[in-house]
Amino acid sequence: MTESEQAEIATFGYERARDELVNVVKMLEQGGMDLDDSLALWERGEALANRCEEHLAGARLRVENALANRDADAG
Repeated sequence: MTESEQAEIATFGYERARDELVNVVKMLEQGGMDLDDSLALWERGEALANRCEEHLAGARLRVENALANRDADAG
């Protein structure tokens, strides 16, 4: 995967990364690609999955912070 592809994926929002990841999985499941193309697509899928996880981790942290602030205000 090229640096420009990685940089592109780094700009994706959660929904875009998730939707593209779903398409990558479908393409891999269909098969019919040569090994190099399959590996390149798998690498893209890994990068997309990592991007989704970054968004989810950020959302999880925001929820935890909001709950902590709520509990601090109530105490």
